[in-house]
Amino acid sequence: MFRALSLFIFRLIGWRVTDHRPDPMVQAIYVVAPHTSNWDFIIGVLGRSIARLGHARYLAKKQLFVWPIGWLFRALGGYPVDRSKHTNLTDQVAGYFWEIPGFSIAITPEGTRKQVKTWKTGFWRIAKAANVPVILTSFDYAKKEIILREPFYVGDDMEKDIAWMMDYFKQFKPRNRPVIAG
Repeated sequence: MFRALSLFIFRLIGWRVTDHRPDPMVQAIYVVAPHTSNWDFIIGVLGRSIARLGHARYLAKKQLFVWPIGWLFRALGGYPVDRSKHTNLTDQVAGYFWEIPGFSIAITPEGTRKQVKTWKTGFWRIAKAANVPVILTSFDYAKKEIILREPFYVGDDMEKDIAWMMDYFKQFKPRNRPVIAG
């Protein structure tokens, strides 16, 4: 039911999902970038439904999980993160891949909607520890398109992998910041 509504809304606003993942694609880390707007969440939830990623969870700052709408973020698959504390979140999320059949998670490596020069590296560490692929997931506001790239398994060089991913995402137009020339 929600998928039909999501498809209707996407058609109405002119968006589409282009999915290059093999079928079936069960466990993965969806690396979502660029992340510049609160609208990314709405577009992402609709796109997740269209791409049949209802099992994919996401991490978000704990301040979103309070009354009166905290229940909604949890119902939509959110896990609250306390960014003021250094915890073993990376190990915990990697463990979910072993403990929860079909577990997947979407992570915005920028860690904020503001422009950053470096990404947070937890997603890479999780992918390496859990031996699951990353799916580079872009929101291109110029083309009104969500693109799910084919699976990519991280290698042994974190800096090289992340530099390659950051370069890949430069081609997409975010909602609230100019594209950075490569």
